[in-house]
Amino acid sequence: MSENDIVRIDFETMEKLMTDVFKGLGVPDNDARICTDVLITADKCGIDSHGINRLKPIYFDRIRAGIQFPAANFEIIREGPTTAVVDGHDGMGMVISNRAMELAISKAKEFGMGMVIVKNSTHYGIAGYYASLAIKAGMIGITGTNARPSIAPTFGIDNMLGTNPLTFGMPTDEEFPFLIDCATSVSQRGKIEVFARENKEIPKGWVIDKNGKTKTDPKQILIDLVEGKAALTPLGGIGEDTGGHKGYGYATVVEILSAALQGGSYMQMLSGIKDGQRTPYHLGHFFIAIDVSAFTELDEFKKTTGEILRKLRSSKKIPGQDRIYTAGEKEYLTWLDRKDKGVPINRELQKEIKEMIKELDLKGYDRLFR
Repeated sequence: MSENDIVRIDFETMEKLMTDVFKGLGVPDNDARICTDVLITADKCGIDSHGINRLKPIYFDRIRAGIQFPAANFEIIREGPTTAVVDGHDGMGMVISNRAMELAISKAKEFGMGMVIVKNSTHYGIAGYYASLAIKAGMIGITGTNARPSIAPTFGIDNMLGTNPLTFGMPTDEEFPFLIDCATSVSQRGKIEVFARENKEIPKGWVIDKNGKTKTDPKQILIDLVEGKAALTPLGGIGEDTGGHKGYGYATVVEILSAALQGGSYMQMLSGIKDGQRTPYHLGHFFIAIDVSAFTELDEFKKTTGEILRKLRSSKKIPGQDRIYTAGEKEYLTWLDRKDKGVPINRELQKEIKEMIKELDLKGYDRLFR
């Protein structure tokens, strides 16, 4: 896709647009701003699979279909000094998750650690957003979520597990934290959606069909994933030779922590389809906050963590490579670039945005697109 097919939208305009869309769908004002902040954070950091790209298919369409509710009902159904279980009642996952991590942080401030489990929730956006809340509080943040079945177990072909991110965030003495936020599959639906919009084939090894053969047509893959005719490969790839069993194992860990601790839905129960009809997903999430100062001085922790990262980046490089990165660095560099240039929006995404603007009768956005 050429640069002529792309428009750039500045952060402020993008935030206003998404907030107006959420409010137009019935999301309360403050909640709409939280939802927007999660999505715009993804766009700012170059995680295009989870920013405005997902506004229509994951939030707009689901609220319109009645399988997700615009108001978040945050109900604590079980609680201890360092723990809690929350029922989200199929409301906005970003709002529920924001409050859940804040609750974990408040418990960690008092007792050193806090863990909150959420049931009956919906898509919560980038997992790193919630780990970042803990980082800002001087804590280590850990989170994960189950999702629609997409991943086949090693040596299997059925899509059984979700892309199930296992995310860690830690404060450092640098301009950016250590933040590892990635799926436990080689790739995930959001990235395949981006490839489909750009009419690009996906790399071999990301997706397999019912015969265990690799698939590369992203538009057909998105259909086949829903129909159970294709599955994502776990982190590490097909089989055990490149470590696919490791990604499969970690995806299972996230599934258990997201579902078994709260007696919730899991694996193919999360398909969003029952008797041929679309239904709420009832996702589960977990949030852990660890107060660094309960173990050591925060500044000392930041310094040591920063030294570890700097030593990694300054180690010897493969011939032909000029840089080694640490987790969170590329996102920071993308933010530095996009804060002046804005977020790139391709033609297909422009069409989706125009549809939402028209349907909600939002004013003042005609100038956005050529």
